[in-house]
Amino acid sequence: MTLRLIEIFIPQKDEYRVQQAFKDRKILDMWQERFSKDLIHIKILLPTEETEEVLDLLEKHISMVDGYRILLLHVEASLPRPEPPKKEITKESQPEQKTNSKKSRISREELYVDIDASIKLSKIFIILALLSSVVAAVGILQDNVAVIIGAMVIAPLLGPNLALALATTLGDIDLARRAMKANAAEILAVLSFAALIGYLLKFDPAIPQIISRTKVGLGDIILALAAGSAATLSMTTGVSSTLIGVMVAVALLPPLVVLGMLLGSGNWVLATGAGMLVLVNLICINLAGVMTFWIQGIQPRKLWEAGRATKATKIAIMLWTLLLIALVLILFSQRV
Repeated sequence: MTLRLIEIFIPQKDEYRVQQAFKDRKILDMWQERFSKDLIHIKILLPTEETEEVLDLLEKHISMVDGYRILLLHVEASLPRPEPPKKEITKESQPEQKTNSKKSRISREELYVDIDASIKLSKIFIILALLSSVVAAVGILQDNVAVIIGAMVIAPLLGPNLALALATTLGDIDLARRAMKANAAEILAVLSFAALIGYLLKFDPAIPQIISRTKVGLGDIILALAAGSAATLSMTTGVSSTLIGVMVAVALLPPLVVLGMLLGSGNWVLATGAGMLVLVNLICINLAGVMTFWIQGIQPRKLWEAGRATKATKIAIMLWTLLLIALVLILFSQRV
């Protein structure tokens, strides 16, 4: 059982609000101490999957208080090992338990912070994109799969795509805008540098690693959908971003580099096929990401925001699906 520790700093006169929030709720443990003359420090230990509901409860009860602060900390270990709280099964509690069973993941706030940190445009972000394109280009030209995999590890392709999917699920326009900006920046960086490599170096376009990424097949669509869903699911359970970043990079980085190199060398026919593969992969990753976030129960806390976000999610799923179908039909018509 993974654990989280919530620390609350609140004026002493408003301490009762925290007690009200947990009046009818069992938790693993709670400690309280006087932090200063006017502040009370409360610590709450609880399972990770209950974090989101508890944070929502706290925000509901103390959001109007001036000077409060809530911190969420990851707990590596706790001794003695805590036993999960046992809830009494009653007619009133059954619907709540059904809702909680859908949230075996990290909290919305923790997920948002993790993804938000991965889309901040900086020199390091751009440099990593450029370096990954260099390594991928070398691996492609040498037909070396191990080198290509190494490029996927350092490519910062995960954050912007998952951020766009999360923004859609939450109906967060600001996050969506920043995600698209970061995605556009890294795609342009990879394409531009790969095009420069393609212009300066003479290479054989019949290299297997190039030819294999100029055609779109059913396997490519399945791979991109699986990569997007697996990356999203892993992110919601707190798995290392390096590991799940490879899942997205495997579908995006090599086709992007191949597209850039073919454009730089003036090979427009093969570049068209590589461009179609990039588009299909982007659509599939975002479609799978939005659907997985939605199935995981990611939604805003406020009811009116949740309604708007659900509508945006359904529209996004429909649009991504229609775009995917349109591209597949175009590809199928070209082969007939």
